[in-house]
Amino acid sequence: MPGEGRKVLRKITGCFTAASAICVLDQVSKHLAVKTMRQGDSYPLIKGMFHLTFVRNTGAAFGMLSGSPGLFVPVSAVSILLLIFLLTAKIKRLTSTERAALALILGGAVGNLIDRVRLGYVIDLFDFRVWPVFNIADSAISIGAVLLMIAIVRGEKKGPEYEEKTAR
Repeated sequence: MPGEGRKVLRKITGCFTAASAICVLDQVSKHLAVKTMRQGDSYPLIKGMFHLTFVRNTGAAFGMLSGSPGLFVPVSAVSILLLIFLLTAKIKRLTSTERAALALILGGAVGNLIDRVRLGYVIDLFDFRVWPVFNIADSAISIGAVLLMIAIVRGEKKGPEYEEKTAR
C-alpha cells in the first residue's frame, strides 16, 4: 500500500525532525554558554530562583554518577541505537505519545553524547537553585521518560494486532 508507506515515512520523519530540533536547541544553548561564561559563573535571571550557571558535568543527568565517566559514552551510544531501532522498526506499533517520548529522549541523548565525545563532560546551564543544574537535553530526556510512563500506565494500544482485536 503506497499510502501506508508514506504515512510510516511521515511518522519517522516527524520523530527524527523533533529529535534533531531538541539536539540543535541543546547544542546552541551550550555553545552560547561556552562563548559567554566560564566554569562556575552564575547569572540570576530571577534572583534566588532561576540562574544561568555554567557547570561541567562529568556524571549523568543532574550530576548523578559523576565518578563513572567512562561508562556514559558506550551506554549512551547503545541507548541511541536502540531508540533509532524502536523509532524505525516499531513505528507502526507506537502511539503518538510513545513516538513523542522516544523522540524527546533520542534528541536529548544525542545532545549530551555530542558533549561527552567532544569535551569529555556535559555542559549544564539551568539552575533553579533547589535542583541540580541541568540542560535542554536533560529536560527532553526527563519529559520523554514521563510521557513514556504515562503511555504505559494509560495502557495506550496501537498497531495491527490491536486494531484486529478491536475490530471483532
